[in-house]
Amino acid sequence: MPHISIIEDDRGLNDGIVLALKQDSFTFSQYYRLKDAKDISRSDLLILDINLPDGNGFDYMQQLRRTSDIPIIVLTANDLETDEVRGLELGADDYITKPFSLMVLRTRIHKALEKAGKKDSPIYRRNGFFFDFEKMYCCKNGEELQLSKTEQKLLSTLVRNRNITITRDVLVDRIWTDGGEFVDENALSVVIKRLRDKLEQDSSKPQYIQTVYGKGYVWKD
Repeated sequence: MPHISIIEDDRGLNDGIVLALKQDSFTFSQYYRLKDAKDISRSDLLILDINLPDGNGFDYMQQLRRTSDIPIIVLTANDLETDEVRGLELGADDYITKPFSLMVLRTRIHKALEKAGKKDSPIYRRNGFFFDFEKMYCCKNGEELQLSKTEQKLLSTLVRNRNITITRDVLVDRIWTDGGEFVDENALSVVIKRLRDKLEQDSSKPQYIQTVYGKGYVWKD
């Protein structure tokens, strides 16, 4: 289920958002100051206030965008057009001014998550992963991953077809497309292992790149 981080110093509002959205099967991390916000990149979406006791949300978002493409919904009392433009230019996916409707917020959250999770998108961001397959840039929990071209091809194929089992033959055909007549039957297994070592918390018990015995592999979202 999607995990949402909220950085909002108004405790009543912070708690009210959680209460209103719990029925949507979200999980939450609640923060009231910027310095307390940890592991934001592991979340699927961030709700961010701008005027916070220990800093400015715009500055925080600008810094966060250097390492993460997590969807961000700005929730603020700043209703000037210039503030909204600045927020969107700094990387916000949406900008909502207070007071607001919780129904509208719920709809905006679902839209942002839907956009971020589209399978045909070159960008994937979930569970602390950020993959940009067009720029060949991949990171985990904000740290860049060093992947070979073969590993990138395999990861892209699995992620773009997530939750769908892809046979070994199809994977070999899509990854080794240089016209070679022979590919060692263990080559795919070797690349799978290397990817698991870099992506999984425990490569011996893979959570994301799972084996479907007798068929192939699947990326479990």
